[in-house]
Amino acid sequence: MTRLPKAHLHLHFTGSMRPSTLKELAEKHRMRLPEILREHNLLRLTPDERGWFRFQRLYDAARACVRDAQDMRRIVVEAAEDDAAEGSGWLELQVDPTSYAPHVGGLTSALEIVLDAAAEASRTTSCQVAIVVAASRIRHPLDARTLARLAAKYAGSGPGRVVGFGLSNDERRGVTEEFAGAFRIAAEAGLAALPHSGELLGPDHITKTIDVLHPARLGHGVRASEDRRVLRRIVDAGIALEVCPASNVALGVYPTLDLVPLRTLVDAGARLALGADDPLLFGPRLASQYQAARERHGFDDTGLANLARSSVEASLAPDDVKRRLAAAIGDWQRGTPRRTRTP
Repeated sequence: MTRLPKAHLHLHFTGSMRPSTLKELAEKHRMRLPEILREHNLLRLTPDERGWFRFQRLYDAARACVRDAQDMRRIVVEAAEDDAAEGSGWLELQVDPTSYAPHVGGLTSALEIVLDAAAEASRTTSCQVAIVVAASRIRHPLDARTLARLAAKYAGSGPGRVVGFGLSNDERRGVTEEFAGAFRIAAEAGLAALPHSGELLGPDHITKTIDVLHPARLGHGVRASEDRRVLRRIVDAGIALEVCPASNVALGVYPTLDLVPLRTLVDAGARLALGADDPLLFGPRLASQYQAARERHGFDDTGLANLARSSVEASLAPDDVKRRLAAAIGDWQRGTPRRTRTP
């Protein structure tokens, strides 16, 4: 699975951290980590407010250890290195700069640090990195508009640029309609709409998200499998789904990997992009999601290659990157792997 070329479209900035990096940053800044983060025990949560609260508390503890520009740059570069080692030639890393801004001189500075690191990683690894700026549902919608305007200033189509605008955190919080203004600002700048929806809430919320935010992709979206009409609408509209099996299980959406509805979604014609979400907390990285598709869902080499192609097609990568990755996937399928990028 590490030799299968692919694109990674659902990875969060803090959640991408290596456990060893988190420990080093905690020591550097004299921060005390909860035991589960110190020992890197995998999360098994309940599908309710208590489970999410536990996840968020741990995520906040990890994020609090990121306190200067060097830390931020390190996270981006290491995420690219880890993705490159797993066959990813294109990474869209999602970040909300709000939490890091106080440590580095403001929102603009925080985003510029991440973008500069993404450009560096794109030069020094075989994985090219673009950025998705994401607002949080638990903050005021006006904050989302501020982030959308900031993202618009750095909008572009290649590595080291902002390619999309997202909406993350607990989808049971906030009022989706109130974030429509921020997504309009992003759309006017040519940014793709990439909100989370359809993991903790079901098809009705997916419908609302499509109606008011007009997404190009949905973060997760797996619960569209519960309503054939909603799933058909997604397929007909060409909305891709960023499916993260390990996090679905860790957050209690499904009890086991076998029950994540990969087959249902693929058989309905949905475009999927497998993602790791927050491997710092959930454990498995990107290649493991493909391994689970093989071992738990019976995808053969052709099926896995199609999943990888789908991730590339759903990405916001430039056309030349898409063509190169698509050709490399074909070579992998024929058993003649090539480099996905010339050093």
